[in-house]
Amino acid sequence: MLGFQLDSEIFRDQLLEDDPQPLLPLAYIRHIETLVPEVSYPQSMAGEVLSSRTESDRTKRYIRKVYAESGIDQRHIVLTDFLPGGQGSGLFVEADGSSREPTTGERNAVYVEKARELVPQIAKNAMANCPGVDASEITHVITVSCTGFFNPGPDLLVIDALDLSPKVHRYHLGFMGCYAAFPALKMAAQFCDLDESANVLVVCLELCSIHLQNKDDLDSIVANSVFADGAAAAVVSSRAPEKGERGYLLNHFACNLAREGIEDMAWDIGDHGFNIVLSKYVARIIGAGIKGLIDEVFSESPLTPDDIVHWAVHPGGRAILDKIETGLDLDEEQIRASRETLARFGNMSSATVLFVLSAILADEKTRDDDAVCAMAFGPGLTIETSVLNAVVA
Repeated sequence: MLGFQLDSEIFRDQLLEDDPQPLLPLAYIRHIETLVPEVSYPQSMAGEVLSSRTESDRTKRYIRKVYAESGIDQRHIVLTDFLPGGQGSGLFVEADGSSREPTTGERNAVYVEKARELVPQIAKNAMANCPGVDASEITHVITVSCTGFFNPGPDLLVIDALDLSPKVHRYHLGFMGCYAAFPALKMAAQFCDLDESANVLVVCLELCSIHLQNKDDLDSIVANSVFADGAAAAVVSSRAPEKGERGYLLNHFACNLAREGIEDMAWDIGDHGFNIVLSKYVARIIGAGIKGLIDEVFSESPLTPDDIVHWAVHPGGRAILDKIETGLDLDEEQIRASRETLARFGNMSSATVLFVLSAILADEKTRDDDAVCAMAFGPGLTIETSVLNAVVA
Protein backbone atom coordinates (compact mmCIF):
# COMPACT_ATOMS: atom_id res chain seq x y z
CA MET A 1 0.00 0.00 0.00
CA LEU A 2 1.23 3.49 -0.81
CA GLY A 3 2.76 5.55 1.99
CA PHE A 4 0.51 8.13 3.65
CA GLN A 5 0.81 11.02 6.04
CA LEU A 6 -2.15 12.94 7.46
CA ASP A 7 -1.64 16.65 7.94
CA SER A 8 -1.84 17.17 11.70
CA GLU A 9 -4.22 19.40 13.61
CA ILE A 10 -6.71 20.05 10.87
CA PHE A 11 -9.49 19.91 13.45
CA ARG A 12 -9.61 21.97 16.61
CA ASP A 13 -9.31 20.03 19.89
CA GLN A 14 -10.73 22.40 22.49
CA LEU A 15 -14.22 20.95 22.83
CA LEU A 16 -15.30 19.22 26.01
CA GLU A 17 -15.44 15.43 25.90
CA ASP A 18 -19.18 15.40 26.58
CA ASP A 19 -19.99 17.82 23.75
CA PRO A 20 -21.83 15.82 21.07
CA GLN A 21 -21.10 18.39 18.37
CA PRO A 22 -18.32 17.77 15.82
CA LEU A 23 -14.95 19.47 16.25
CA LEU A 24 -14.74 23.09 15.23
CA PRO A 25 -13.17 23.67 11.81
CA LEU A 26 -9.93 25.43 11.10
CA ALA A 27 -10.96 27.34 8.05
CA TYR A 28 -13.53 27.95 5.37
CA ILE A 29 -13.21 28.68 1.69
CA ARG A 30 -15.43 31.75 1.55
CA HIS A 31 -15.31 32.18 -2.22
CA ILE A 32 -13.73 30.72 -5.36
CA GLU A 33 -13.16 32.90 -8.42
CA THR A 34 -12.14 31.60 -11.86
CA LEU A 35 -10.81 33.37 -14.94
CA VAL A 36 -9.75 32.29 -18.45
CA PRO A 37 -8.24 34.25 -21.36
CA GLU A 38 -10.69 35.54 -23.95
CA VAL A 39 -9.12 33.52 -26.79
CA SER A 40 -10.34 29.94 -27.04
CA TYR A 41 -9.81 27.19 -29.56
CA PRO A 42 -12.04 24.21 -30.29
CA GLN A 43 -10.10 21.05 -29.61
CA SER A 44 -10.69 19.84 -33.14
CA MET A 45 -9.08 22.99 -34.53
CA ALA A 46 -6.13 22.71 -32.15
CA GLY A 47 -5.55 19.16 -33.37
CA GLU A 48 -5.51 20.30 -36.99
CA VAL A 49 -3.09 23.14 -36.21
CA LEU A 50 -0.68 20.79 -34.45
CA SER A 51 -0.92 18.12 -37.15
CA SER A 52 -0.08 20.76 -39.78
CA ARG A 53 3.21 21.43 -37.99
CA THR A 54 4.62 17.97 -38.74
CA GLU A 55 5.51 16.33 -42.06
CA SER A 56 5.02 12.78 -40.78
CA ASP A 57 1.73 11.20 -41.86
CA ARG A 58 1.99 8.75 -38.98
CA THR A 59 2.36 11.60 -36.47
CA LYS A 60 -0.53 13.48 -38.07
CA ARG A 61 -2.81 10.47 -37.59
CA TYR A 62 -1.70 10.02 -34.00
CA ILE A 63 -2.25 13.69 -33.16
CA ARG A 64 -5.78 13.57 -34.56
CA LYS A 65 -6.52 10.42 -32.58
CA VAL A 66 -5.18 11.83 -29.29
CA TYR A 67 -7.09 15.09 -29.70
CA ALA A 68 -10.33 13.36 -30.69
CA GLU A 69 -10.22 11.07 -27.65
CA SER A 70 -9.10 13.71 -25.11
CA GLY A 71 -12.51 14.44 -23.61
CA ILE A 72 -11.86 18.15 -24.29
CA ASP A 73 -14.16 20.36 -26.38
CA GLN A 74 -12.26 23.64 -26.12
CA ARG A 75 -9.37 25.33 -24.34
CA HIS A 76 -8.61 28.94 -23.51
CA ILE A 77 -5.09 30.23 -24.13
CA VAL A 78 -3.32 33.60 -24.06
CA LEU A 79 -1.89 33.16 -27.57
CA THR A 80 -3.50 34.58 -30.70
CA ASP A 81 -1.02 32.90 -33.06
CA PHE A 82 -3.44 30.35 -34.46
CA LEU A 83 -6.60 32.41 -34.91
CA PRO A 84 -8.28 31.86 -38.31
CA GLY A 85 -7.18 34.39 -40.90
CA GLY A 86 -3.79 34.96 -39.33
CA GLN A 87 -2.77 37.72 -36.97
CA GLY A 88 0.78 38.37 -38.16
CA SER A 89 3.81 37.21 -36.22
CA GLY A 90 3.41 35.62 -32.81
CA LEU A 91 5.22 33.41 -30.36
CA PHE A 92 4.92 30.31 -32.56
CA VAL A 93 4.11 31.81 -35.97
CA GLU A 94 6.25 34.03 -38.19
CA ALA A 95 4.80 36.99 -40.11
CA ASP A 96 4.63 34.83 -43.25
CA GLY A 97 2.67 32.12 -41.42
CA SER A 98 5.55 29.68 -41.03
CA SER A 99 6.27 28.00 -37.73
CA ARG A 100 8.92 29.14 -35.29
CA GLU A 101 10.35 27.63 -32.12
CA PRO A 102 10.59 30.37 -29.46
CA THR A 103 13.30 30.40 -26.82
CA THR A 104 12.54 29.93 -23.15
CA GLY A 105 13.20 33.63 -22.62
CA GLU A 106 10.65 34.59 -25.28
CA ARG A 107 8.08 32.28 -23.75
CA ASN A 108 8.68 33.64 -20.27
CA ALA A 109 8.33 37.21 -21.56
CA VAL A 110 4.78 36.32 -22.66
CA TYR A 111 4.14 34.80 -19.22
CA VAL A 112 5.23 38.03 -17.51
CA GLU A 113 3.13 40.19 -19.84
CA LYS A 114 -0.03 38.14 -19.40
CA ALA A 115 0.46 37.59 -15.66
CA ARG A 116 0.51 41.36 -15.21
CA GLU A 117 -2.95 41.44 -16.82
CA LEU A 118 -4.58 38.34 -15.33
CA VAL A 119 -3.35 38.33 -11.72
CA PRO A 120 -4.67 41.81 -10.82
CA GLN A 121 -7.92 41.02 -12.62
CA ILE A 122 -8.66 37.81 -10.74
CA ALA A 123 -7.57 39.30 -7.41
CA LYS A 124 -10.00 42.18 -7.85
CA ASN A 125 -12.79 39.88 -9.02
CA ALA A 126 -12.28 37.53 -6.07
CA MET A 127 -12.63 40.28 -3.51
CA ALA A 128 -15.51 42.00 -5.33
CA ASN A 129 -17.47 38.74 -5.32
CA CYS A 130 -16.74 37.79 -1.70
CA PRO A 131 -19.00 40.15 0.26
CA GLY A 132 -18.13 38.61 3.64
CA VAL A 133 -14.45 39.55 3.44
CA ASP A 134 -13.12 42.99 2.52
CA ALA A 135 -9.80 43.44 0.77
CA SER A 136 -8.59 45.49 3.74
CA GLU A 137 -8.99 42.36 5.88
CA ILE A 138 -6.57 40.21 3.84
CA THR A 139 -3.64 39.23 6.04
CA HIS A 140 -1.84 36.72 3.81
CA VAL A 141 -1.39 36.30 0.04
CA ILE A 142 -0.31 32.96 -1.46
CA THR A 143 0.39 32.82 -5.19
CA VAL A 144 0.88 29.60 -7.13
CA SER A 145 2.36 28.99 -10.58
CA CYS A 146 4.61 26.52 -12.38
CA THR A 147 4.61 27.98 -15.89
CA GLY A 148 6.76 31.10 -15.54
CA PHE A 149 9.00 33.20 -13.34
CA PHE A 150 9.61 36.86 -12.54
CA ASN A 151 10.46 38.85 -9.44
CA PRO A 152 8.98 40.99 -7.99
CA GLY A 153 6.32 38.45 -8.81
CA PRO A 154 2.59 37.72 -8.83
CA ASP A 155 2.34 38.22 -5.06
CA LEU A 156 3.29 41.89 -5.40
CA LEU A 157 0.80 42.26 -8.27
CA VAL A 158 -1.93 41.20 -5.84
CA ILE A 159 -0.73 43.66 -3.19
CA ASP A 160 -0.79 46.53 -5.69
CA ALA A 161 -4.09 45.55 -7.33
CA LEU A 162 -5.93 45.48 -4.01
CA ASP A 163 -3.98 48.33 -2.42
CA LEU A 164 -3.04 46.05 0.47
CA SER A 165 -0.70 46.98 3.28
CA PRO A 166 2.97 46.23 2.52
CA LYS A 167 2.95 44.35 5.81
CA VAL A 168 0.66 41.63 4.41
CA HIS A 169 2.46 38.27 4.49
CA ARG A 170 3.33 37.01 0.99
CA TYR A 171 4.26 33.52 -0.20
CA HIS A 172 4.81 32.01 -3.62
CA LEU A 173 4.63 28.29 -4.45
CA GLY A 174 6.43 27.70 -7.72
CA PHE A 175 7.14 24.85 -10.11
CA MET A 176 5.15 22.25 -8.15
CA GLY A 177 2.64 21.35 -10.83
CA CYS A 178 -1.01 20.37 -10.95
CA TYR A 179 -1.35 19.54 -7.24
CA ALA A 180 -0.03 22.88 -5.95
CA ALA A 181 -3.43 24.33 -5.00
CA PHE A 182 -3.54 21.84 -2.12
CA PRO A 183 -0.34 22.97 -0.36
CA ALA A 184 -1.58 26.54 -0.82
CA LEU A 185 -4.96 25.78 0.78
CA LYS A 186 -3.20 23.80 3.49
CA MET A 187 -0.98 26.80 4.29
CA ALA A 188 -4.03 29.05 4.34
CA ALA A 189 -5.82 26.76 6.79
CA GLN A 190 -2.78 26.68 9.06
CA PHE A 191 -2.55 30.48 9.05
CA CYS A 192 -6.21 30.68 10.05
CA ASP A 193 -5.62 28.15 12.83
CA LEU A 194 -2.81 30.27 14.26
CA ASP A 195 -4.73 33.54 13.95
CA GLU A 196 -8.53 33.63 14.03
CA SER A 197 -8.47 37.06 12.37
CA ALA A 198 -6.53 35.76 9.37
CA ASN A 199 -8.00 36.03 5.89
CA VAL A 200 -5.92 34.46 3.12
CA LEU A 201 -6.13 35.07 -0.61
CA VAL A 202 -4.82 32.17 -2.72
CA VAL A 203 -4.20 32.91 -6.42
CA CYS A 204 -3.23 30.23 -8.96
CA LEU A 205 -2.12 31.32 -12.43
CA GLU A 206 -1.01 28.87 -15.11
CA LEU A 207 -0.17 29.70 -18.75
CA CYS A 208 0.64 26.24 -20.03
CA SER A 209 0.16 27.14 -23.70
CA ILE A 210 3.42 29.08 -23.90
CA HIS A 211 5.32 25.79 -23.49
CA LEU A 212 3.86 24.16 -26.59
CA GLN A 213 6.49 21.81 -28.02
CA ASN A 214 6.83 21.27 -31.76
CA LYS A 215 8.01 17.68 -31.38
CA ASP A 216 6.82 14.33 -32.67
CA ASP A 217 7.40 12.35 -29.46
CA LEU A 218 4.42 10.91 -27.62
CA ASP A 219 4.90 12.86 -24.38
CA SER A 220 4.89 16.19 -26.20
CA ILE A 221 1.82 15.28 -28.24
CA VAL A 222 -0.13 14.26 -25.14
CA ALA A 223 0.95 17.39 -23.23
CA ASN A 224 0.06 19.62 -26.18
CA SER A 225 -3.39 18.02 -26.33
CA VAL A 226 -4.48 18.67 -22.73
CA PHE A 227 -2.85 21.78 -21.29
CA ALA A 228 -4.51 25.20 -21.34
CA ASP A 229 -4.42 28.56 -19.57
CA GLY A 230 -6.44 29.80 -16.62
CA ALA A 231 -6.42 31.38 -13.19
CA ALA A 232 -8.35 30.71 -10.01
CA ALA A 233 -8.49 32.35 -6.60
CA ALA A 234 -9.82 31.26 -3.21
CA VAL A 235 -10.54 33.38 -0.17
CA VAL A 236 -9.87 31.37 3.00
CA SER A 237 -11.03 32.56 6.42
CA SER A 238 -11.66 31.25 9.93
CA ARG A 239 -15.06 32.94 9.73
CA ALA A 240 -17.92 30.85 8.36
CA PRO A 241 -19.78 31.93 5.21
CA GLU A 242 -22.62 34.32 5.86
CA LYS A 243 -26.25 33.97 4.84
CA GLY A 244 -26.60 33.67 1.09
CA GLU A 245 -23.00 32.57 0.53
CA ARG A 246 -21.74 29.22 -0.69
CA GLY A 247 -18.36 27.90 0.37
CA TYR A 248 -16.50 24.98 1.90
CA LEU A 249 -15.43 23.85 5.32
CA LEU A 250 -11.84 22.59 5.05
CA ASN A 251 -11.59 19.39 7.07
CA HIS A 252 -8.30 17.65 6.47
CA PHE A 253 -5.59 17.06 3.90
CA ALA A 254 -3.54 14.02 2.96
CA CYS A 255 -0.53 13.60 0.70
CA ASN A 256 1.00 10.58 -0.97
CA LEU A 257 3.88 9.58 -3.22
CA ALA A 258 3.68 6.87 -5.85
CA ARG A 259 7.40 6.66 -6.57
CA GLU A 260 6.96 4.07 -9.28
CA GLY A 261 5.71 6.97 -11.41
CA ILE A 262 8.58 9.35 -10.67
CA GLU A 263 9.78 9.29 -14.29
CA ASP A 264 6.32 9.31 -15.85
CA MET A 265 5.29 12.84 -14.87
CA ALA A 266 8.10 15.39 -14.76
CA TRP A 267 9.60 18.39 -16.48
CA ASP A 268 12.73 20.48 -16.65
CA ILE A 269 13.70 23.78 -18.26
CA GLY A 270 15.14 23.60 -21.76
CA ASP A 271 16.37 26.22 -24.19
CA HIS A 272 13.00 26.16 -25.98
CA GLY A 273 10.52 26.03 -23.11
CA PHE A 274 9.79 23.41 -20.49
CA ASN A 275 10.47 19.81 -21.49
CA ILE A 276 7.44 17.92 -20.24
CA VAL A 277 7.20 14.19 -19.58
CA LEU A 278 3.59 12.98 -19.34
CA SER A 279 3.53 9.30 -20.11
CA LYS A 280 0.50 7.17 -20.86
CA TYR A 281 1.34 5.10 -17.77
CA VAL A 282 0.37 7.90 -15.34
CA ALA A 283 -3.31 6.96 -15.50
CA ARG A 284 -2.51 3.29 -14.89
CA ILE A 285 -0.33 4.09 -11.87
CA ILE A 286 -2.96 6.35 -10.35
CA GLY A 287 -5.71 3.84 -11.06
CA ALA A 288 -3.75 1.00 -9.47
CA GLY A 289 -3.10 2.91 -6.23
CA ILE A 290 -6.19 5.04 -5.80
CA LYS A 291 -8.26 2.58 -3.75
CA GLY A 292 -5.48 2.09 -1.22
CA LEU A 293 -4.88 5.82 -0.96
CA ILE A 294 -8.53 6.64 -0.39
CA ASP A 295 -8.87 3.92 2.25
CA GLU A 296 -5.99 5.51 4.15
CA VAL A 297 -7.35 9.05 3.71
CA PHE A 298 -10.53 8.02 5.46
CA SER A 299 -8.86 5.84 8.09
CA GLU A 300 -8.53 8.93 10.32
CA SER A 301 -11.77 10.59 9.34
CA PRO A 302 -15.27 10.16 10.79
CA LEU A 303 -16.42 9.90 7.17
CA THR A 304 -16.10 6.97 4.79
CA PRO A 305 -15.79 7.02 0.99
CA ASP A 306 -19.47 6.10 0.86
CA ASP A 307 -20.29 9.42 2.55
CA ILE A 308 -18.74 11.44 -0.29
CA VAL A 309 -21.35 13.07 -2.50
CA HIS A 310 -18.98 14.82 -4.94
CA TRP A 311 -15.48 13.87 -6.09
CA ALA A 312 -13.51 16.95 -7.22
CA VAL A 313 -10.82 15.15 -9.19
CA HIS A 314 -8.19 17.18 -11.03
CA PRO A 315 -8.91 16.37 -14.69
CA GLY A 316 -5.35 15.76 -15.76
CA GLY A 317 -6.77 13.86 -18.72
CA ARG A 318 -9.71 11.70 -19.67
CA ALA A 319 -7.83 8.46 -18.92
CA ILE A 320 -7.11 9.59 -15.35
CA LEU A 321 -10.79 10.32 -14.72
CA ASP A 322 -11.75 6.97 -16.24
CA LYS A 323 -9.33 5.09 -13.97
CA ILE A 324 -10.50 6.89 -10.82
CA GLU A 325 -14.17 6.46 -11.65
CA THR A 326 -13.63 2.72 -12.16
CA GLY A 327 -11.18 2.25 -9.27
CA LEU A 328 -13.47 3.91 -6.73
CA ASP A 329 -16.69 2.56 -8.26
CA LEU A 330 -18.13 6.05 -8.70
CA ASP A 331 -21.23 6.89 -10.65
CA GLU A 332 -21.17 9.48 -13.44
CA GLU A 333 -22.86 12.17 -11.37
CA GLN A 334 -20.24 12.04 -8.61
CA ILE A 335 -17.44 12.96 -11.02
CA ARG A 336 -19.46 15.06 -13.46
CA ALA A 337 -17.92 18.41 -12.44
CA SER A 338 -14.45 17.10 -13.25
CA ARG A 339 -15.45 15.82 -16.69
CA GLU A 340 -17.28 19.05 -17.52
CA THR A 341 -14.29 21.13 -16.44
CA LEU A 342 -12.02 19.03 -18.65
CA ALA A 343 -14.41 19.42 -21.59
CA ARG A 344 -14.79 23.20 -21.22
CA PHE A 345 -11.29 24.20 -20.20
CA GLY A 346 -8.77 21.36 -20.48
CA ASN A 347 -5.98 20.96 -17.92
CA MET A 348 -4.92 24.31 -16.43
CA SER A 349 -2.46 22.75 -13.99
CA SER A 350 -2.81 24.02 -10.39
CA ALA A 351 -5.85 26.21 -11.09
CA THR A 352 -7.98 23.36 -12.42
CA VAL A 353 -9.15 21.73 -9.19
CA LEU A 354 -10.46 25.12 -8.02
CA PHE A 355 -12.52 25.27 -11.23
CA VAL A 356 -13.97 21.87 -10.32
CA LEU A 357 -14.74 22.93 -6.74
CA SER A 358 -16.34 26.12 -8.04
CA ALA A 359 -18.53 24.13 -10.41
CA ILE A 360 -19.73 21.91 -7.57
CA LEU A 361 -20.67 24.96 -5.48
CA ALA A 362 -22.53 26.51 -8.41
CA ASP A 363 -24.60 23.37 -8.95
CA GLU A 364 -28.11 23.80 -7.54
CA LYS A 365 -28.09 20.12 -6.57
CA THR A 366 -25.27 20.72 -4.06
CA ARG A 367 -26.68 20.83 -0.54
CA ASP A 368 -25.39 22.16 2.73
CA ASP A 369 -22.92 19.76 4.37
CA ASP A 370 -22.45 17.64 1.23
CA ALA A 371 -19.13 15.84 1.66
CA VAL A 372 -16.55 16.44 -1.07
CA CYS A 373 -13.24 14.69 -1.68
CA ALA A 374 -10.84 16.69 -3.85
CA MET A 375 -7.61 15.34 -5.32
CA ALA A 376 -4.86 16.27 -7.75
CA PHE A 377 -1.68 14.74 -9.11
CA GLY A 378 1.74 16.02 -10.08
CA PRO A 379 5.43 15.23 -10.42
CA GLY A 380 6.77 12.72 -7.96
CA LEU A 381 4.27 11.06 -8.65
CA THR A 382 2.57 13.20 -5.98
CA ILE A 383 -1.07 12.71 -5.00
CA GLU A 384 -2.74 15.37 -2.83
CA THR A 385 -6.22 15.07 -1.35
CA SER A 386 -8.58 17.07 0.81
CA VAL A 387 -11.92 16.33 2.43
CA LEU A 388 -14.31 19.28 2.50
CA ASN A 389 -17.94 19.94 3.31
CA ALA A 390 -20.08 22.26 1.20
CA VAL A 391 -21.52 25.20 3.13
CA VAL A 392 -24.73 26.61 1.70
CA ALA A 393 -25.55 29.38 4.16
